[in-house]
Amino acid sequence: MYQIGQLFLFPVLVLVAAMFAYSFYALGSFILQALQRRRRSQHLAGFPLLQHVRRNAEASSDELDLLAHKLLEPARIASRIAPMLGLIGTMIPMGPALKSLTDGNLAKVSGNLTVAFSVVIIALIAASITYWIANVQRRWLAEELVEIQKEKTA
Repeated sequence: MYQIGQLFLFPVLVLVAAMFAYSFYALGSFILQALQRRRRSQHLAGFPLLQHVRRNAEASSDELDLLAHKLLEPARIASRIAPMLGLIGTMIPMGPALKSLTDGNLAKVSGNLTVAFSVVIIALIAASITYWIANVQRRWLAEELVEIQKEKTA
């Protein structure tokens, strides 16, 4: 079991690094969308549901709801998966660290603990960024849905 667990360290580290990179990509996109929403041009950049309604006037509320979920999905998944990967990335090096401790090799203990705690910190940063983005975007999409409903009833 120990050796099987060790096989997953590199893939987990790669996935955490990918989540970390994605969180900053998502943050950049989020900032751009916030600026577009503030300007509110006639092209409705930054308002994906309103753009969809402009292109497809017959869009149903279920279709818009599905689109909203689709838009939120990457950030929501990242905010949930990153902490799990961080925990896995923390636990895998703990085995070798404990083994090195019993052998009296403090340098190996230190190296393994450095990896363990670094990966969880990076994963939690990624999760925090994407969690915040997903929540603000959820509110934005809800505001758009309300605006669309008002336009349809008017």
